[in-house]
Amino acid sequence: MNSYERLDAWQAAHRFVLLVYRTTRGFPSEERFGLSSQLRRAAFSVAANIVEGSAKKGPREFRRFLDIAVGSVAEIRYTLRLVKDLELITAEQFNDLESERDKVGRLTWGLYASMRRAISRTG
Repeated sequence: MNSYERLDAWQAAHRFVLLVYRTTRGFPSEERFGLSSQLRRAAFSVAANIVEGSAKKGPREFRRFLDIAVGSVAEIRYTLRLVKDLELITAEQFNDLESERDKVGRLTWGLYASMRRAISRTG
């Protein structure tokens, strides 16, 4: 198991990416390069930035990648609202996705805070 695979934030982000891909398969074909692609890329970005950051030498660099991941979580929040308002997903799908997005956000933010503390300890 790679070191990133042990991180709760990555595990949740990976599950979220899979959920997003399954959900967006049901989007209309005209959204293939629109909201479907945007939502998939943002979800992938969270998991990928956790992986990439974990491979860096120290907490400062890792934190930089986590900062990008946190930004992607915020982007996903708006995108989910938009696809719900456009009725591309049901209220139940929205609630499931939003619940998972919130979990990913909390875990990623917690990891970010942990890196920030590690930086302040080492100077």
